[in-house]
Amino acid sequence: MVKTSDLKLKEVVNVIDGKRLGTITDIEIDIETGKLTAIIVPGHGRFLGFFGRNDDVVITWDKITKIGFDVILVEAPHFNGTKQIE
Repeated sequence: MVKTSDLKLKEVVNVIDGKRLGTITDIEIDIETGKLTAIIVPGHGRFLGFFGRNDDVVITWDKITKIGFDVILVEAPHFNGTKQIE
């Protein structure tokens, strides 16, 4: 069992290119089923994330390959600052 507060401490890493995408800023939950449907990481920032930050990136549950002790591995082939990875 993993708490949402524990999830927010884990680094999200793209297994396609090895890039760190950041830490989870929010999660999406299906209210009817109570299941987690997506994680949200911050978009690319231009200056330390303060100015000109892009929209947050939504990574759907099916793109999460492994939740480890320190990291969450995702398969995000089209990650380039786009709004949602499907």
